Amino acid sequence: MATVTFDKATRVYPGSTKPAVDGLDIEIADGEFLVLVGPSGCGKSTSLRMLAGLEDVNGGAIRIGDRDVTHLPPKDRDIAMVFQNYALYPHMTVADNMGFALKIAGVNKAEIRQKVEEAAKILDLTEYLDRKPKALSGGQRQRVAMGRAIVREPQVFLMDEPLSNLDAKLRVSTRTQIASLQRRLGITTVYVTHDQVEAMTMGDRVAVLKDGLLQQVDTPRNMYDKPANLFVAGFIGSPAMNLIEVPITDGGVKFGNSVVPVNRDALKAAADKGDRTVTVGVRPEHFDVAELGGGAALSKAAADAPAGLAVTVNVVEETGADGYVYGAVQVGGETKDLVVRVNSRAIPEKGATVHVVPRPGETHVFSTSTGERLSD
Repeated sequence: MATVTFDKATRVYPGSTKPAVDGLDIEIADGEFLVLVGPSGCGKSTSLRMLAGLEDVNGGAIRIGDRDVTHLPPKDRDIAMVFQNYALYPHMTVADNMGFALKIAGVNKAEIRQKVEEAAKILDLTEYLDRKPKALSGGQRQRVAMGRAIVREPQVFLMDEPLSNLDAKLRVSTRTQIASLQRRLGITTVYVTHDQVEAMTMGDRVAVLKDGLLQQVDTPRNMYDKPANLFVAGFIGSPAMNLIEVPITDGGVKFGNSVVPVNRDALKAAADKGDRTVTVGVRPEHFDVAELGGGAALSKAAADAPAGLAVTVNVVEETGADGYVYGAVQVGGETKDLVVRVNSRAIPEKGATVHVVPRPGETHVFSTSTGERLSD
C-alpha cells in the first residue's frame, strides 16, 4: 500500500493556454478512499489520468509512496485502473479477463487461477468465471473489471466514473459494495465521479474541482457543514443549498420580513471588503415554516416564528419520508428559486404561499464579491 501525493501537478493540453489541471495539491493517506468530484470539464478525469501515466504532467510532480512517478510509464507505477466502459476483452472468459494482466507479467497458471478464484469469491463472481462478458449484466461486468484490478494487488486503485453506465438502483448497491470492498482490502483508492451523492457516501475525503482548480478537500461531513466557498456550497448537497444575496442590517441580515442573526465576525469581514450585502446559504432542511397556507396545522414553535420570506409554491416533490417545496421568492426586487424541506404530513398545495425563516445557527455566510466563506 502507499500514499499518493499531487505536488502542484499541472496539465496544459497542446494548443491551449489555460491549464486543464492547475497546480493540484493533495496528499492522500495510505489506505484512504479519496473522491475527486466536480462538473464536466473540471479536470477530475485528467487528474486521475495524470496519476495513471496516461496524461503528461507539464508542471509539479506526482508521487506514489516515496517514488516520483511523474514521468514513469503506466506499467511501472503499480496501479490498477477501473474504467467507465469496463474495457473487457469480449472473446475471453471472465476468468481470463481477470487474470490477463498476471498472464502478461509471466505469473504461472496455478497462481493466476488461485488469485482469480479468491477475487471472484470476494465479488460473488465464482459461478460466472467460464462465461463471456456478453452473457453478463452491466453490474456483473463492472465487478469483473474490479476483479481484474484486485488480482494485481496494486498499491493504488484508480476508478474513473465506474458506475455511470449502471441504472439508478444498481448504482446504489454497487457503490456500497465498492466502498466496503476498499475498506476490506485497505488499498489506497482515487475515485472520480460527477455525482456528488456518490462522492459524499463513498469517500473518506472528497476533493471538489472547478475549472482545473482545487476548491476544497475535506471529509464529507465537514464539506457539507462548512463549504469553503459559494461553488462548493451550491455543488455539494441534494437538493442544493439555497444561496440568497441579502442586505446587511443591524444585528444580522435582512431576510424578507425578518432580521436573521448571523456571525458578527462574518459581517465585519464583509464590511471590511466594502460589501453592503452578503450571500447567505441555507440548506433545504434548515428552514422553519413560519406560516403555511391552506390551513395546515403547525406546532406552536413554528406558529410563533417570525414571518421571514414568502415562498410561492410551484412544485412539490413527495419522497415518502419528506416533502420538498420548490418555490419562488422576491428578494431585492428579483425573483429567486428556493427549495424547502417540509413535513411529509403537512404538504402545501401548489400555488399556496409558505413563509419560511432560516434556523438560527444553521446559516452559511459568504462574501458576495469573492464567494469565499465568511462564517465559522
